[in-house]
Amino acid sequence: MKDVAGLLGVRYPVLQGAMAWVSEYRLVSAVSNGGGLGIIGTGAADGEFVRDQVRKTRELTDRPFGVNIVMLSPFADDVVRVVIEEKVPVVTTGAGNPGKYIEGLKEAGVVVIPVVPSAALAKRVERAGADAVVAEGCEAGGHIGDISTICLVPQVADAVSIPVIAAGGIADGRGAAAAFILGASGVQLATRFLTAKECVASQAYKDRVLAASDTDTVVTGRFTGHPVRVIRNKLTREILSKEKEDISPEEFEELMSGTLRKAVVEGDADYGSLMAGQSAGLVKKEQSAAEVIEEIMDEMREVYKGLGKYFKE
Repeated sequence: MKDVAGLLGVRYPVLQGAMAWVSEYRLVSAVSNGGGLGIIGTGAADGEFVRDQVRKTRELTDRPFGVNIVMLSPFADDVVRVVIEEKVPVVTTGAGNPGKYIEGLKEAGVVVIPVVPSAALAKRVERAGADAVVAEGCEAGGHIGDISTICLVPQVADAVSIPVIAAGGIADGRGAAAAFILGASGVQLATRFLTAKECVASQAYKDRVLAASDTDTVVTGRFTGHPVRVIRNKLTREILSKEKEDISPEEFEELMSGTLRKAVVEGDADYGSLMAGQSAGLVKKEQSAAEVIEEIMDEMREVYKGLGKYFKE
């Protein structure tokens, strides 16, 4: 098994998924201090915002952390520049192929880990020099692909020689153990960290995650080519109704504009975009980020102990 923890310089092969407006320096530093890899979510933020987040993170931790760069962001070039200037140790990328940035980042000593929704893209970024990939299934929250984690991870693991980190639908040690059995060398979680004590998401947002059942998420915007998984609320009902009326992608974007901030910052659980994965139904308590990581690792150990009885000589 490939050593993701060693690659990242962390104690445990557990990454915190990047979430715009949510994974800022307080959560990121708490995850890194807890033995995982905290990742700053940049969304559509500019380089100076990212610089400020990096420096504030360093005030709270001396352990490795990362920055996520969104390929669709108009500030992607700017963020890459700042990451290199600030000597950020790890970068994850999303929403596109980061091929044009990989060489420059690696020359600066940055570990580059693209998030991929398919084996084909995993192979492309490996050829471009990626150090690892996050294979993210459609169970994840926020922007998603089409393939489920349980099908995607082993196919990506078979397709590339670099480490594979599984994401999408993983919220506890059982899911993490399953990911490793499928061929992953690490896991990335986002929804589970939404209810971390250090997370700045509004309490209304956290409460909706804590109250969610297995059927409480829905995917909107499939017709735009950039589908998003969120918890059902009044906003999703309005969006899904308008989608039946043949709403244009431009109208959809206008309707969604600012809704994530409404959820995270303003605490509007009715008309805010409550991005969360299908694993929300597994999240039932608020804990510190360190407690989340330790609990996941303890649960994984118990899973493997239980399986051991089937493989005794």
